Amino acid sequence: MSREFNVVIERDSEGYFVGSVPSLPGCHTQAKSLDELMERIREAIELCLEVQGNMTEPMDFIGVQQVSVEV
Repeated sequence: MSREFNVVIERDSEGYFVGSVPSLPGCHTQAKSLDELMERIREAIELCLEVQGNMTEPMDFIGVQQVSVEV
């Protein structure tokens, strides 16, 4: 069975790409290239599903919004 997951991708200050899956808490990884990141995030998703089971509820992707905050 095939399932689709939304992956949020950001770049950190050292140039690494960081991917996280909002519908799977704790499911994230990083890599130097996007190709490597996609391989690693697939593996991370498989491991998270193995540990958490397939009990995750599908979520519809709405969008991403940047918010500025004074600190």
